[in-house]
Amino acid sequence: MPRITLDFPDISLDEVVRSPQGLANEVRLAAAMHWYSRGRISQGKAAEIAGLSRADFIDELNRRKVEVMQVNLKDLKDELDRG
Repeated sequence: MPRITLDFPDISLDEVVRSPQGLANEVRLAAAMHWYSRGRISQGKAAEIAGLSRADFIDELNRRKVEVMQVNLKDLKDELDRG
């Protein structure tokens, strides 16, 4: 698995999360939700990146008011044309 190192300004982790691991989890979840909401990755892949089950990822999307179903109009039209 690729490892990424991020430098953050001097902040108290208590202001954001309780631990460095908590911060890492938040960043992974935020990236996964962002890429999913932009249609760049599937819901399953986003859940994997976030380190969550698909059901838990869906719950997080709901909690954070992110659309659970990403519909691409072209893909929807193609699907309807196929019957």
